[in-house]
Amino acid sequence: MAEVKPRLVATDLDGTLVRSDGSVSDRTRDVLLAVEELGVPVVFVTGRPLRWTEVVFEYVGSHGIAIVSNGALVWDVARDEPRTVRPIEAATAIAVAADLRAAVPGTTFAVESLDGIDLEPGFMERGDLPDGVRRAPLAELFDRPALKLLARHEELDPEEFWALAEDVVQGRLVITWSSSTALLEISAPGVTKASTLAVVAAGLGVDAADVIAFGDMPNDLPMLTWAGTSYAMADAHPSVVAAADHVAPGHDEDGVAQVLAGVFGL
Repeated sequence: MAEVKPRLVATDLDGTLVRSDGSVSDRTRDVLLAVEELGVPVVFVTGRPLRWTEVVFEYVGSHGIAIVSNGALVWDVARDEPRTVRPIEAATAIAVAADLRAAVPGTTFAVESLDGIDLEPGFMERGDLPDGVRRAPLAELFDRPALKLLARHEELDPEEFWALAEDVVQGRLVITWSSSTALLEISAPGVTKASTLAVVAAGLGVDAADVIAFGDMPNDLPMLTWAGTSYAMADAHPSVVAAADHVAPGHDEDGVAQVLAGVFGL
């Protein structure tokens, strides 16, 4: 009996599909295009905000779906508009932030929305900031739907900060991380890459068992454990390697493309 091929490809971007220099290789582009031409949609599922995801939209096929901000946003690429928004309730986020700041002094916050990022005065952003960024007390930054609350600490390591935050938050919001620095990505209850991907897949008539997923960091764990077939990248976080079904070559070796070429006989 012929092996059943996946009916949907879900892939993280940074550390997974995108190379260390920020590029998507010609080989990866060609393989994604070939997979799409077989009628198998490729869905990008990323922690990136919209403004950092748009640069790779040319690699999304005709279905034009991208899951952004760890599941808080489904973006309709073809129509250039949001399809689904899963925001954080402002009062809960503000209360959680106050508790976290009290328990872990030195914590600072920023808020991601469809309009971009806004920051507390003390928040030290590592990347380039877009025009129109506001710096204001946290409560003032929740005057629009928030996709992610970002918490940063300049002295702790990521896993230590995450553990402390989990103790404080107690499930009121979802906390994950994907950075080499102590930057936590906080979403509304129930919002993960997996929960949003499940909705998108259902809309395409695809079951979890027919999804192949790729990732490299703890924010990918829900997606990888949900998908029927999962791959951690060779240079992924140890928790991701332990959770995934298989290990793909590293992102700088076009690992996603290598696996997909083998799976689909390209």
